[in-house]
Amino acid sequence: MKQLTALSFLIIITSCSSLSPYKVPIYQGNIFEDEDIEKLEQGLSKDQIQFIFGTALIKNPFRDSRWEYFNSVKIGEEIVAENKLSIFFSEDGLVERWILEEFSSED
Repeated sequence: MKQLTALSFLIIITSCSSLSPYKVPIYQGNIFEDEDIEKLEQGLSKDQIQFIFGTALIKNPFRDSRWEYFNSVKIGEEIVAENKLSIFFSEDGLVERWILEEFSSED
């Protein structure tokens, strides 16, 4: 009986020690998806861009022709993905072009 109890205790201890706690993904910044990027086109106004992506994370107060959107996904101590979207506007306040940079932990 003691051997069975000791064996059960040993199995429980070894199985629990191999488990790691669940690490919640932490999303930071402006979360945008491929569907949002597909909505981008030249000629959209700043109001339309703000409706699609929300308030830009970085707006230069001296040069309002560029808005920056950034997001990251972190699980535990590891950054799984980072995305940076730069949108450039013309003097009329319409989208001229954009640059999407995607970084992942595999790079």
